[in-house]
Amino acid sequence: MNKIKRKHREAYIFIDVLMVAVSAFLSAYFTKFSIKENFNMIIYFAVFEAVFVVFVYASLRLYRSLWKYASVNELVKIAIGSSIIALINVIVAIVTGKEYFDIGFCLVNSLLIFVGSGFTRFVTRIIGLFKRGSLRRLSISYPVMIIGAGDAGSVITRELLYSDKTDKTPVCIIDDDRSKHKGTIYGVPIVGDRNTIIDNVEKYGVKEIILALPSISAKEKKELLDICKETKCKVSSLPGIYELANGTVSVSKIRDVEIKDLLGREQIKVNLDEIMGYIEGKVVLVTGGGGSIGSELCRQIATHNPKQLIILDIYENNAYDIEQELKRKLPNLNLVTLIASVRDIGKLEDVFKTYRPNIVFNAAAHKHVPLMETSPNEAIKNNVFGTLNVAKCADKYGSSRFVQISTDKAVNPTNIMGASKRICEMIIQAIGKKSKSCRFVAVRFGNVLGSNGSVIPLFKKQIAEGGPVTVTHKDIIRYFMTIPEAVSLVLQAGAYAKSGEIYVLDMGEPVRIYDLATNLIKLSGYTPGVDMEIKITGLRPGEKLYEERLMSEEGLEKTANGLISVAKPLDFDEDKLFDDLDLLYKEAYNETKEMKYLVSKLVETYKIDENQ
Repeated sequence: MNKIKRKHREAYIFIDVLMVAVSAFLSAYFTKFSIKENFNMIIYFAVFEAVFVVFVYASLRLYRSLWKYASVNELVKIAIGSSIIALINVIVAIVTGKEYFDIGFCLVNSLLIFVGSGFTRFVTRIIGLFKRGSLRRLSISYPVMIIGAGDAGSVITRELLYSDKTDKTPVCIIDDDRSKHKGTIYGVPIVGDRNTIIDNVEKYGVKEIILALPSISAKEKKELLDICKETKCKVSSLPGIYELANGTVSVSKIRDVEIKDLLGREQIKVNLDEIMGYIEGKVVLVTGGGGSIGSELCRQIATHNPKQLIILDIYENNAYDIEQELKRKLPNLNLVTLIASVRDIGKLEDVFKTYRPNIVFNAAAHKHVPLMETSPNEAIKNNVFGTLNVAKCADKYGSSRFVQISTDKAVNPTNIMGASKRICEMIIQAIGKKSKSCRFVAVRFGNVLGSNGSVIPLFKKQIAEGGPVTVTHKDIIRYFMTIPEAVSLVLQAGAYAKSGEIYVLDMGEPVRIYDLATNLIKLSGYTPGVDMEIKITGLRPGEKLYEERLMSEEGLEKTANGLISVAKPLDFDEDKLFDDLDLLYKEAYNETKEMKYLVSKLVETYKIDENQ
């Protein structure tokens, strides 16, 4: 035990001994037991009682907790200890036949010990809370509204009132349970339900609203946020119910509301344990393993007992980050990290020959639409021929499954990136039909929240810098899902793989980007168009107003997982495809403009913008 802890324990024991002595004399006074005539006997009783109290409290570990943080737990232990002391005292009084002390004296003494023990342990905290609470209430610099008068709301209210780590002060609480209205939590009034939020924000001068409803559904959260965004308050939230269950609800857990909170749907949950048997004991290769999707694929694959996980990426910093993360979290994982480009067929041949991957997830790609419009040949070299190289090696070296990461931009593409991804789907379909050992599939989904270069981090950065927030068109809409959602469905699609299919993920209803920008500005405490401008910049080259999940000729057939559908394969001349790819390869590497015309022949719905 260190010196500080020893000093605390010695001080606590001394205070308890003093408290017992005082209780003994007060008991005599209250029961009219003559102190003058029985002074020595009271002293003997106090000594005996003090030893007994210290023994009982030590057994209950009451000397191990700091009084500064005394809680109901300590109070319960004190009650148990006092009951034990009362029982022993009464037994002694009965056995001695009231020769020394009667039962009344013993009971009063036990009650005083309970009161004294509780007072000494809680007085420090009571004084501290009173001082900090009074000071905070006298000088409210940052008034806060709490939504939720349950356990989480209570904890956050207390922390905000008495923490010295923040200047936020709760001034009112909102809850839809009418039975709680006109009540208080730590002196903070519960003023009404959600319909009174706007009025009470104005009444109390609220600057921030905190959602303390960790178990609320996505739909309910969106309804509340729709109300909150009409105020000029910043809106924050607690992460989830598990934080409360773990006892980790605190001021530090409050976070800004994320756009995913506004999507109005529950997070897609896939029981990967049920479908990840095809990963266990297999050698798995993830190309582009350092990217947003690739790295999350690696995380989820790594936890399902692969024989070996191979991360392949051309960007060493990304590859290094995910490698170090997995090594820290899963030190026993058989992990290999390779720096290589999917364009390099010689290197890929060596990788497949050396490691013989059973399963391949091809996430390596250039994905930024505007950048690829200005560097179209790079999109073809990397996306089309990189995919072709990996797919040929998977077929040649006996891989059992190949999962291609595709995009909804491959449907009726208006940009070179989308067209390149459509060609990738065609390659997968063509090779998959002929492969004797490998099941080839592609998985098509939309925009991924939080991925590198996605619109949400851009909006948040622009807001942090004071604006303006840029939107390319007021009517542009997109499908969204989170990275873990997309990856878990990709993994499940891999389990369904037969050959040549294109799996389409259900991403819910499309979302208007202008509305996302508006809501994020409001929930950050600003007023769009007043103190934060939304600037319409115009559609970028190749950008669509809306994305489609499938072409008109494709039909969707549901899988066992209702969130994954299979698109009906389109027929095309596979021999001609590979002949055209040979021509495309030459034009792309010769950096010619003719390359785009070859792409338009391969993907009939792709139309070249002659102005570029």
